Amino acid sequence: MNNLKQGIISFLLEVAKVVLVSLVIILPVRYFIIQPFFVSGSSMVPNFHDREYILVDKWTYALGRPQRGDVVIFKSPTDPKEYFIKRIVGLPGERVLVGDNKITIFNDRYPNGFILFESWYLPEENLTLCASNSSYCGRVITIDDGKYFLLGDNREHSSDSRVFGPVNKSAFAGLAWLRLWPLDRINFIPRVEYPPVN
Repeated sequence: MNNLKQGIISFLLEVAKVVLVSLVIILPVRYFIIQPFFVSGSSMVPNFHDREYILVDKWTYALGRPQRGDVVIFKSPTDPKEYFIKRIVGLPGERVLVGDNKITIFNDRYPNGFILFESWYLPEENLTLCASNSSYCGRVITIDDGKYFLLGDNREHSSDSRVFGPVNKSAFAGLAWLRLWPLDRINFIPRVEYPPVN
């Protein structure tokens, strides 16, 4: 009977060790390096669909700056409990003009502006539109330091910087890094490289 009791205690201690070691490894990874995220809605169609499961890289932006073309997860400017997924199109210090189904970027390198060429990754019907609630459309917007201009890939069905303005980097949860679901779409999520077109 004593051996049985010692065996049970030994087994429970081993289970406790495994659980403790797992928590020591998993919790820091979950809270500081990688975060799971479910896409909700159609604002990023055709590149991301409702109910897709992705992993968010929280570490990249701790070491470097977000880049144009990155897909980011961030806290909603109107409800910090809600997270959005959008693409970076405008960087700090730039000026952005959204209108006439195009995005024009003005910066030090291109003071007269350049048009973002998007039709190679977005169908024509998804190109930039200005809705009636878009207070940041049709005029040049200056992006303050530490802020980014973000747009959904499905412009007609996206609440983004055209509505709520540039988003502070401090609201970013991280970079969309790896799509895990559905199985037939598993892939690392690439940054879109925009060739400037005048």
